[in-house]
Amino acid sequence: MRLRRPQLLRRPRPLTRGAVEFINAANGLRPITRHPFASFLVFWFGWPTSEVPGLYLTASALDALRRGRRGDFAGRKGTAALALTAAAWAILAVIRYRGVTTPGPVLEAGLREQLGPDYAEELPAAPRTATRATRGGQRQLPLRTTVARRRYVEKTHIVAYGPHRRANLADIWRRRDLPRDGKAPVLVQVPGGAWVLGWRRPQAYPLMNHLVSRGWVCVSLNYRVSPLHAWPAHIVDVKRALAWVKANIAAYGGDPNFVAISGGSAGGHLSALAALTPDDPKFQPGFEEADTSVMAAVPIYGRYDWFSTEAKGRAEFVGLLEKLVVKQKFSTHRDVFLDASPIQRVRADAPPFFVLHGHDDSLIPVVEAREFVGELRAVSKAPVAYAELPNAQHAFDIFGSPRAHQTAEAVARFLSWVYATNRG
Repeated sequence: MRLRRPQLLRRPRPLTRGAVEFINAANGLRPITRHPFASFLVFWFGWPTSEVPGLYLTASALDALRRGRRGDFAGRKGTAALALTAAAWAILAVIRYRGVTTPGPVLEAGLREQLGPDYAEELPAAPRTATRATRGGQRQLPLRTTVARRRYVEKTHIVAYGPHRRANLADIWRRRDLPRDGKAPVLVQVPGGAWVLGWRRPQAYPLMNHLVSRGWVCVSLNYRVSPLHAWPAHIVDVKRALAWVKANIAAYGGDPNFVAISGGSAGGHLSALAALTPDDPKFQPGFEEADTSVMAAVPIYGRYDWFSTEAKGRAEFVGLLEKLVVKQKFSTHRDVFLDASPIQRVRADAPPFFVLHGHDDSLIPVVEAREFVGELRAVSKAPVAYAELPNAQHAFDIFGSPRAHQTAEAVARFLSWVYATNRG
């Protein structure tokens, strides 16, 4: 007699599914915990939910139709599951509404507070040839990041700015119709990645797309990362890239006399540090005489303090730096950690800054940005604009979300103001 092998059927668990959808949406609305050991997972699940809730909502609604036809929502458990899923949809709709309506006024208030209520009158007009894709940027598809790069970056525009092979490559973003003698303002973009990743793609695409369409040149770079390379290799490469840009960008239509810098997360730290340590020989071995100054800095959700250990999660962060990045003990090499901290390098002659941070950042608490801005404003003679974006997670500028595009527009206004005031 032939025995049949029992078939293992996957039992639908609509209540579990509904609970997961609800928790994910709630985490996107507001991080469900601030515990240091859970912050990484909270970020990774909450980040896409908070920036592209429409994708989640569409996918969930289509899947609910499929499961409804299958009968998953029958009975009391099914009804409860459908209620949870519907509640998740409502939360996702709220997230979407907030992402569209809240960033703009906050960003504009941060600029007006430092640049003056009439600062927009000093802005140069945007080129009339701005591409269709960048007008009304909020309508761009949120995941089409590579389209922007292909539009502006040609293979001949991948350059080597230093001797460390792939770690020292950079993309030069420029409009195809930009004259080679265009003398366009330049932005150097430093990617994030906790100092252990430093890949230039696809970070800050909404910002670079926005600037390049308006006649800027952007340089997006790689740099050496840990644990293979120890600090200060990271900042040395950023400085080397700045030196290369000053010496070579004119051949691509850029103006070496107006170079700004920006970056997010670890890139926020590196861009702030680079802006506050112009021509510092400690970070320019072998090219001490090169000009590495910048005209403006826009650090976004960065780490500005490498030495404090009192607040929650700070000791663990310094420990991570000890093991992976600096590879030296804080107790015996405290000066290294201090020198690497932008908050310790504030100066009266700092260039204009525009610091941005998300209020709901799970990886880098927003208090670090507040403290850095306070210390810099206390000594700097230049404007230090600050915008704390409500409901924003870490890395809010990577997806092509409404928040990312409004941020790009605000950064462009700030940089254009700096450019206009320096030309005048």
